[in-house]
Amino acid sequence: MIDSTHSKSRNLPEVSIIAEMLPGSVSLDGLRSDGILPIRKEEDLLVVAVPSLDRYDRAQALGYALGAVVDVEIHDPAAISERINQLYDLRSGAADDAVRDMEGIDDVDALAREDVLSDSVDVPVIRLVNGLFADAMKQRATDIHVESYEDSVIIRFRVDGVLRDRLKLPRSHQAPLVSRIKVMARMDIAEHMAPQDGRIGITVGGRAVDVRVNSVPTQHGERMALRLLDKGGGALTLRDLGMDERELGLMERIISSPYGMILFTGPTGSGKSTSLYAILQELAKPSVNVITVEDPVEYDLPGVAQIQVNEKAGMTFASALRSILRQDPDIVMIGEMRDFDTAHIGVQASLTGHLVLSTLHTNDSISAVARLADMGVEPYLVAGSLVGVVAQRLVRRLCPHCRQEVPVPSILAKNGVKKAWGPTGCPDCSGTGYRGRVGIYEQLIIDDDLREAIARNAPAAEMRALAEPQGFRTLWEIGLSLVEKGATSPEELIRVAGEV
Repeated sequence: MIDSTHSKSRNLPEVSIIAEMLPGSVSLDGLRSDGILPIRKEEDLLVVAVPSLDRYDRAQALGYALGAVVDVEIHDPAAISERINQLYDLRSGAADDAVRDMEGIDDVDALAREDVLSDSVDVPVIRLVNGLFADAMKQRATDIHVESYEDSVIIRFRVDGVLRDRLKLPRSHQAPLVSRIKVMARMDIAEHMAPQDGRIGITVGGRAVDVRVNSVPTQHGERMALRLLDKGGGALTLRDLGMDERELGLMERIISSPYGMILFTGPTGSGKSTSLYAILQELAKPSVNVITVEDPVEYDLPGVAQIQVNEKAGMTFASALRSILRQDPDIVMIGEMRDFDTAHIGVQASLTGHLVLSTLHTNDSISAVARLADMGVEPYLVAGSLVGVVAQRLVRRLCPHCRQEVPVPSILAKNGVKKAWGPTGCPDCSGTGYRGRVGIYEQLIIDDDLREAIARNAPAAEMRALAEPQGFRTLWEIGLSLVEKGATSPEELIRVAGEV
């Protein structure tokens, strides 16, 4: 029978209701593949949601397997897919339930890679690792840390730039857990005394996720850090970075230069690569040749030639840069300036008609000049090549549903801040008071006065004084305006930018 009276406008039942009536023998993998979902029972009838009538035969096959007469309702395929993904969460019980079944698992040499969202794996350690990946993506985590201690293993997620404890496991779980991750990352599971790097390619609900894995030996066993990169998220555009109109105008002014060097500075995890990708999307046009050297290549950019660093094969930033300069590029992006060779070649390229973009690890924009000099680049070369420097940080954004006004701290009040908001915590933000992050961008545009100061190796205080008349604002000053707007909290600004 086909129920033609029901349309896509009818809502699907809640996932808990579907889970109660769904037999455990029904494979969620099969339902996802067929695009169908049993949603309720009506006496002797099993009602199955389908995206279109061409799935009717698959619904009937499911009914035959369960010994039930089937009726179908047509529903939005996206809604069906969402309910199936929610069923995976319930059925796997995320990571917590799998922990109880891990005892005695030690033979992991032959374990195969699996789709993370799959209910067809029975080995407890596999279910645990799969549950961790699925749970991390659900919580918007960027990193998973597996930390070994004397009597326990702590698993932490980094969400919005801050680490949170997720699980505490018995010490006996450390070896099988680490070995499973190593197998997935194609690392040497027999090597426990040397650092290792690896990569994992997984899918979570149809989303492709790349995982960078690093392990280091510690006193109580190997410690692992896993960086998650959602390939399906795509690179942000320049306007997606969250700058106000004034800051966006400065950024557009910096990147409009036809040649020279533009540097992004900040600590690891401050969003430098994201900003570079946004700029490349703005600059990559059919009329220009854009080449990048990255470690790793995080997003595929249309119209851009992207080169992956491979140090084992001799493909370093410096060697790749030497080669690509013979490829007639107009714009070159170097993932990071780590040494003198890379910095020197980058400066030379910017002085010979190329626009060079790269990153450095410094605390603020003006410190980038001293950092280049410290790497061995002559000040007059820095002065001639540098177009602009952007120092950036990411602060957690206050949850708009539960933020509340708080007294202005004295450190902010003396800087002219009249209002401030703080976190409370609600279901929308998982009780943290924050959801998502917003960028702070300190932009230094190099004009003639600054070039002269850089060439004679002037102190940072003098360069800052020269930059202020052109509207230069520090990370702290920009952050104060975000606090007053209610975008972030005073504590978060102080944590990220420091007191001034």
